[in-house]
Amino acid sequence: MPFTCQLKVRFGDVDHAGVAYYPTIVDYFHLAFEEFWEGWVGVPYPTVVDSEKLGFPTVHLEVDFVAPLTYGDRLIVQMGVQKVGTSSVTFRYLFTKPGPAAASAPIPCVRGTLTVVAVDLPTFAPKPVPPKYRAKFEGCSPPVG
Repeated sequence: MPFTCQLKVRFGDVDHAGVAYYPTIVDYFHLAFEEFWEGWVGVPYPTVVDSEKLGFPTVHLEVDFVAPLTYGDRLIVQMGVQKVGTSSVTFRYLFTKPGPAAASAPIPCVRGTLTVVAVDLPTFAPKPVPPKYRAKFEGCSPPVG
């Protein structure tokens, strides 16, 4: 089962054309990533960074923009783990928004894949994904769609 959270497109997130500016979408990926840590893994990401000196910087990103996100849209973000390597984790994301009518199917808006690498923050050297996190990651299947 994928992890699910909600985000909202804010006024400052849109460009002159009235759609979410693409760097904002990348920020949404990270916001969902932080929600994933607290909601799925059970540890706030700042705790991992500050107490364990463990980080997961993004090393690869692929995004498909399927439908525009506009001011006020309420996003459903589903994310899950596609692959766990020795030190890397590949997450797959799906952003949808409600259809125009209450009974409508959600509208896919953004699909993305992000690969992060576990690093020791003082040295930024890659390190193996700790077993306690590997088990949590492996238990979160990627979204369908």
